[in-house]
Amino acid sequence: MHLRTLGFLILIGLASGSAADKPNVVWILSEDNSKHFLRLFDPNGAPTPNIEAMAKDGLVFNHAFSNAPVCSVARTTLITGCYAPRIGTQHHRRSKMAPMPEGVKMFPAYLRVAGYHTTNNSKTDYNATPGKDVWDASSAKASWRDRKDGQPFFHQRTFGASHESSLHFSRKKMLSEKTSTDLASVVLAPYHPDTPIFRYTYARYHDRIRDIDAQVGSLISELKDAGVLEDTFIFYFGDHGGVLPRGKGYAYESGLHVPLVVRVPDKWEGLIDHQRGDRIDGFVSFIDFGPTLLNLAGIKVPEGMDGRPFLGPGITAAELAQRDETFGYADRFDEKLDLVRTLRKGSFKYMRSYWPHTPDGLHNDYRYRMLAYAEWRDLYKAGKLNTAQKAFFQARPAEMLFDLSNDPHETVNLAASNAHADVLAEMRGRLTSWVKGMPDLSFYPESHFMDLAMEDPVAFGQAHREEIHALIDLADLQLASFSKGKPVLEKALQAKNPRERYWGYVSALRSGPEAGGFAEIAMKAAVEDSDVTVRQRAAEFLGLTRFASPVPGIMAALEDSPSEVATNEILNTTVLLHDSGLGHQFSISKDDVKHSNRYIDDRLNYLAGNPPLDRKVKKKKRK
Repeated sequence: MHLRTLGFLILIGLASGSAADKPNVVWILSEDNSKHFLRLFDPNGAPTPNIEAMAKDGLVFNHAFSNAPVCSVARTTLITGCYAPRIGTQHHRRSKMAPMPEGVKMFPAYLRVAGYHTTNNSKTDYNATPGKDVWDASSAKASWRDRKDGQPFFHQRTFGASHESSLHFSRKKMLSEKTSTDLASVVLAPYHPDTPIFRYTYARYHDRIRDIDAQVGSLISELKDAGVLEDTFIFYFGDHGGVLPRGKGYAYESGLHVPLVVRVPDKWEGLIDHQRGDRIDGFVSFIDFGPTLLNLAGIKVPEGMDGRPFLGPGITAAELAQRDETFGYADRFDEKLDLVRTLRKGSFKYMRSYWPHTPDGLHNDYRYRMLAYAEWRDLYKAGKLNTAQKAFFQARPAEMLFDLSNDPHETVNLAASNAHADVLAEMRGRLTSWVKGMPDLSFYPESHFMDLAMEDPVAFGQAHREEIHALIDLADLQLASFSKGKPVLEKALQAKNPRERYWGYVSALRSGPEAGGFAEIAMKAAVEDSDVTVRQRAAEFLGLTRFASPVPGIMAALEDSPSEVATNEILNTTVLLHDSGLGHQFSISKDDVKHSNRYIDDRLNYLAGNPPLDRKVKKKKRK
């Protein structure tokens, strides 16, 4: 027997032994950065000598992905090992906390049962109720040092120097604060305009990545000085992509593809079927991280988790190399609503926008505090952008296919290419099977979902599987010719089920002038339908197709809105119509809405033509 294999088997046995025989694990997360900003992963990224030193003593994962491009959804996916649209945690931030799926706990709870000391310093930001058995300590003071003598530990540390807010600088600060990174040296993505503001924003962000690297080095030194470095696996990764415009919040590679480096300790090297310094091409995603840690600790992965381990006992290098698929999802992001699903397989990326009439660049208050975002939109309105740069502010194709080997920035849509028809059909079918298989709860409007499903989202999804499948089929009429879909749409617009009427209008909108025969029923639905989300979509249909004014329908929906969530949904459509360039004017004040929260206030403030509200977000409130 090969000595390495013998050591691998011996350590498998040790990992399933007593708590004292288990490895420590430290997770280091940096906020809001994709792999594109580290030289270790991209030649145009910033140098990160401490993270690069980790790589020499460990493994670099070339294809690591957050399943969601925004914090609360990404972190909930990490801690649960479950796909967010299956368990009801897909919206950022949650309107209600979802319960954990039956039979599943957040993974640190299993570590505690196995004898681990679990600490988090300090961000949580979950969309699911954690329970009291997840962390021994979770605060800005939580430390792995507080464990008992000889007790293995799992410690999670989040560094916020790279957070989106670090780029909320003023023009005055831009002129007065120089960057360490040379502005001329940065390489901009082709979808960004090359302006002094964008160059400064890139350079400033590179500086923040250098700050993160210094913090990573400091924590590693702390572990070394304490004599536990070679007993401890260290994972460094970004908590999702971002944060330059079209990163955080968007299901492109810039929002999903994260850096991941795992330092392998001397004592536990035999648990890994790789050599130190290896770069791994196999795909891993956030659903897999918790199961991987459990596997390294010799703990059986619960059946209710969607992920699978990528390191530790039973995981071979050959098998991991064969993994080439990852799924992504983007839903409500603060007040901005969306519904995008992605499948990446190898170098091909399929993106399905279920609300294709909604531009990526629809106003989102927190985003547009960044000068680069605001300038990008101003240049679009002035007609000064090229085709790739202005796509962010335009209606999207319902489906897009990218060959990332030739188009890493996802600017060339191959969905209409005859040469790629087979790839498109395969990936479309695979993604449809995935959303139906969960089933995907986002095919209910969030306001319906909050009322109907939040006691037990997973059980609700299973009980309503057939209805969700039918709604997905209605949504997929966006991909068919109008003549083929017309009979189904006619039936859907008059269905008893409001969710069918809702999706009927969303899909009819895709056909534009061809759907003129639906205008009369839409005008009636916009002011009379018993469901305000249907009124919202009927008004949207009328406004974007110019068949009639959407204003009466929107105002009627706001008047009868039953909740904050429904009001935000209606105002999302209002902003879309307001910014459409089609001349729709709305005069809406707080007196016109019955509900209020931060997102509603932001929407009303924007519609009134005011700059973003000045909110000083305290860190402790963002946990």
